[in-house]
Formats: sequence, C-alpha cells, structure tokens
Amino acid sequence: STTQMTIPYDDFAKLELKVATIVEAKVHPNADKLLVLQVDLGSEKRQICAGIRAYYPPEQLVGKQVVVVANLEPRPLRGEISQGMLLAGTDPTGGRVVIITPMEEVAPGSGVK
Repeated sequence: STTQMTIPYDDFAKLELKVATIVEAKVHPNADKLLVLQVDLGSEKRQICAGIRAYYPPEQLVGKQVVVVANLEPRPLRGEISQGMLLAGTDPTGGRVVIITPMEEVAPGSGVK
C-alpha cells in the first residue's frame, strides 16, 4: 500500500477548477509531446499547452469540454505561453492519458467543485 500525503482543505480550495470548451487545437511547433489549445472559459479565451499529443489528434479535440485549473500562474512551455492546465487521468497499466470531461455539456466557465 502507498501512503498518500494529505493537504488541508484550504489548499485544495485555492484551486479554481472550471469547465472550458476547446475552440482550437494545434501541434506545438517546438515540442513533440505538446498540443496548443485555445479554450473558451465563458468570460475569456485562454491558451493552454497540454502534453497529450500522443493520445489525441488535435482535430478530435475541437468542441470538447475539459476541466482546467484556471488560476494557475501562466508560464512559457517551449516558447508558447500556457495559461492553465487541463485535468487528465493516466491509466497505470498502459500509461494512456485520458482527458477528464463532463458527462453533459455545461456553460463554459462553469465552476467545478
């Protein structure tokens, strides 16, 4: 069994999780593993770089809804700015990465609790 570190609820509460709709997806020009996503958060559009290129063709992602950490400090990833992070699960058996997505469509910018 593995021991997991626990955090205070207040640390979790600092994360601003929101539903975003992917409006554009393209291959990152300088990174083999990254896609550059343009996402709609309702009140604004953002760019997010995600290490999912091996698992999803860019054209398959347009129109999909994802859950993002919306209050992450922006940072450059191989020359492209990333303004958030999308949530994904990694299958421990094969290592496949699967995007976390709502079961039903909701308005972009909807809060996730």
